[in-house]
Amino acid sequence: TTAAALERFTVNFTITNLPYTSDLENPDSARFKASRRVMNMLLDRLLKDSSIGPVFQGCGTTGFRYGPGSDRDQTRVDAVCTYSKEPGAAPLDRVGLYHQVSNKTRGITQLGPYSLDKDSLYVNG
Repeated sequence: TTAAALERFTVNFTITNLPYTSDLENPDSARFKASRRVMNMLLDRLLKDSSIGPVFQGCGTTGFRYGPGSDRDQTRVDAVCTYSKEPGAAPLDRVGLYHQVSNKTRGITQLGPYSLDKDSLYVNG
């Protein structure tokens, strides 16, 4: 039998109540580490409770950027998530997963303590 392959997909969204500061650029800063830890936990909790839950492996926040344009009142979050894909299994249903994430974030408005820009979610296979 062929082992399951680890597949990745990206998740990006904008938080409207987390002002962007330069220490979010620095992976060694306390603010970056704390924000990444919280994001990873919130994303893991969200996706474990989705249709890919049984094969979901986890998410890692790869970076923070300032919001659209140069809006520093908002912070863009980039994350890479991993799941295990069995041989012959259907490819990731990005659209279905997008809708599940949308439903679990109140229409892409809330993730834990964070307010989200409802037009900012991207799920990319």
